[in-house]
Amino acid sequence: GANLFFNMVANAGFKLAAMSTTWRSFLAWQVVGNLAGFITVLTLTGLLRYLPLHVAYPVTAGLTALGVQVVVAKLVFGEAISSTRWFGSLLVAVGIVLIGGGLVFRRRGP
Repeated sequence: GANLFFNMVANAGFKLAAMSTTWRSFLAWQVVGNLAGFITVLTLTGLLRYLPLHVAYPVTAGLTALGVQVVVAKLVFGEAISSTRWFGSLLVAVGIVLIGGGLVFRRRGP
């Protein structure tokens, strides 16, 4: 959850930096984006203590793609998302379930 949250904050910060009209607001949003990005890296590192890389990275990257598109782009910035992109998001979600689904259904113990 923290990984997804800070990744969305980082991307929103970079978008706001790109939209800035002054160098001060550009720099401020760059700092926000980069700090949130650093925390994202720390949370991924923490996840890697418990999950293999081949699961942790695609799941976090996929969730980030969905979070940035749906929450940040659509809800925060009001960007239009075409039906083709919604279908792509559905495919990403299915991919996340297929990659990470083994974590839920994995047999524990001997």
